[in-house]
Amino acid sequence: MSANALYTDLSDYYDLMCADIDYQAQSSSIHRLHQIFGNKGNTHLDLACGTGPHVRHFINYGYQSSGLDINQPMLDRATIRCPEAQFSLQNMSEFVVTEQLDLITCFLYSIHYCDGIDKLKECIVSAHKALKDGGIFCFNVVDKNKIDSDSSVEHTAENENSLFTFRSGWSYSGSGEKQSLKLSITKVTADDTLVWHDEHPMVALGFAELKEALKPYFEIHVFAHDYEKITAWDERSGNAIFACVKI
Repeated sequence: MSANALYTDLSDYYDLMCADIDYQAQSSSIHRLHQIFGNKGNTHLDLACGTGPHVRHFINYGYQSSGLDINQPMLDRATIRCPEAQFSLQNMSEFVVTEQLDLITCFLYSIHYCDGIDKLKECIVSAHKALKDGGIFCFNVVDKNKIDSDSSVEHTAENENSLFTFRSGWSYSGSGEKQSLKLSITKVTADDTLVWHDEHPMVALGFAELKEALKPYFEIHVFAHDYEKITAWDERSGNAIFACVKI
């Protein structure tokens, strides 16, 4: 089953799958970065927005917020959550906007969904074109050279008399520009158990390579992967938040 088909099949459970994510802390952190480095504008686009939880928070912060995703069932749910927002079915590697924006975000490592380095570079160019002068592009990212393929995260959640177990982790072979996001979901209802497995190909790159791709278009600021406070990246961690100001 493809990743998109799996997400479509489980769109009813997507928010359960992400129940341990602090969307408010993530949104607040990027809002603060935008206040510090951005152009003080309030137009916002969230790439790979899913069911729209980040968009909801940005609207609450006073932004004119919008989102895009490649999965229509996700966008349908986002529209219910955020009826004030505009959502579009687009690929973030080659998206277009009708009016330039002040802030573009991409959360949950979704920047890696770009299909290879060339598509990632297209995403960077698309973001640059879509931003006003001084606008910023913020996203979190993982360095392929720091991935522990044996590590994963897991959480459980209950819904409608069923117990769900969600497990995900990165896998990288050690060479090339492809890594995988491995995902498994188990649903237990009484004596009935359903299991979904997926391995989705994602772009792999190091931070040095990413900076080179960004450099012609953005002034780059790299921060520790901590949404509770703004701290400079220690140049050792394999996870970071990039805040990129259009030049």
